[in-house]
Amino acid sequence: MKITHLSAECYPIAKVGGLADVVGALPKYQNDLGAESSVIMPFYNNAYTQKNEFEEVYTGTVIVGRQFDFRLLSLKDNSLGYDLYLVDIPELLFTPSVYSDYDTNRFLAFQVAALTWIAQDAQKPDVIHCHDHHTGLIPFMVSHCLAFSGLAHIPTVLTIHNAQYQGWFSQDLITLLPEFPASKFGFLEWDNSINPLAAGIKCAWRVNTVSPSYMEELKLKANGLESLLRNESAKCSGILNGIDAEVWNPETDHYLIQNYPNSRVQSGKKANKAWLCKTFGLDPSRPLFAFIGRLVGEKGADLFPEIFSNVLSSHEISVLLLGSGHSGVEQQLRHLKDWHGGSYNCYIGYNEELSHIIYAGADYLLMPSRVEPCGLNQMYALRYGTIPVVSSVGGLKDTVIDVGDGGFGIRHDYVNVGEVCHAVERGVRLYEDQATFRKIRRKIMKIDHSWNASAQKYIELYESII
Repeated sequence: MKITHLSAECYPIAKVGGLADVVGALPKYQNDLGAESSVIMPFYNNAYTQKNEFEEVYTGTVIVGRQFDFRLLSLKDNSLGYDLYLVDIPELLFTPSVYSDYDTNRFLAFQVAALTWIAQDAQKPDVIHCHDHHTGLIPFMVSHCLAFSGLAHIPTVLTIHNAQYQGWFSQDLITLLPEFPASKFGFLEWDNSINPLAAGIKCAWRVNTVSPSYMEELKLKANGLESLLRNESAKCSGILNGIDAEVWNPETDHYLIQNYPNSRVQSGKKANKAWLCKTFGLDPSRPLFAFIGRLVGEKGADLFPEIFSNVLSSHEISVLLLGSGHSGVEQQLRHLKDWHGGSYNCYIGYNEELSHIIYAGADYLLMPSRVEPCGLNQMYALRYGTIPVVSSVGGLKDTVIDVGDGGFGIRHDYVNVGEVCHAVERGVRLYEDQATFRKIRRKIMKIDHSWNASAQKYIELYESII
């Protein structure tokens, strides 16, 4: 079975969020199951593309407003576990950042170029798998654009990683798309705009979200797509994401200060925690609560200044934050260091190495998300023996069982200052019971959230529509 994944992100080539981690791991695990999975993504001007070599496999042109020449490049010396192809359109895609203010033209050109190459390839895929709105127009173009009529028999799958972002653009730009019958316009339109995610939901053969609970939540709250998802529910399902257990492995992770297996989790985490506390001026004897992620409302980050002020004033704990996002929240979090030096610190920005050490050294990971389609951070935390403190939404609900229910994490039902502070207080009490705390640590490191099971579910999904 030949599967072609199309995405704006893919780790380690270009990463903004969890989309990259999924697209970078799922094809590898599918290939381990005997499939032939590959990835097509844009060719960005970043550190990865600068230090690796590529070879040209195809050249062509696309018309998106005007004509652009493009190349299809493949990675030389490929060790990713799957074939990687990059669409090179210098005027549009060769930028340092994945996203910009001109993404309608950029990602439309990317999708047209990718389909142009697929259409001429003698070895066409059995399934075209699209990820999020950046590739959401592909199911429509495959089904209805005249230039790609030869692909109409190929099943398409759309995975929704985050329905909050839908790629809307004005109906005035409809002429940017390849020619299609006017009678098919309704597949593109939603709420008086062209909506790539809605078009993908309408036209894909199957649609899935990255956790079962998130699919059910979207039928009630999906930024305007609720009724569409309810109407299309017969072809919709939820498949929980996994994590790349080779990358996220505390025994071999080259970023860590000290590696550790389950049998040495206490000493291993102690060494990483000691480094974090020394680096950021914190007390290693206190329980360390950490946050890693985007400082946006979806993650509950707007509540952090008040939450941290409250818990640091009432409990002897340490808090360490790694992230960036809303400038106002960033400023407030920086100012907190003036009031809680020695028990609080933050790193505003993105640092892959530091994130791994935090997963290894922290005692608790905070995830008070208002929206969390799946969440990978809580799975990374579990893998490294760090107890997640999460809200009961989406994939967090599917992967974290509260200690009060015989589980291994701490959950709160609502995202507000009082609920999160109470969850932190529960964590403090658990930390004081070191026998139970250490038992849970050893337990959570054994939980298997690798891609093995999820990759098989995707294979079964493909088989059902081929």
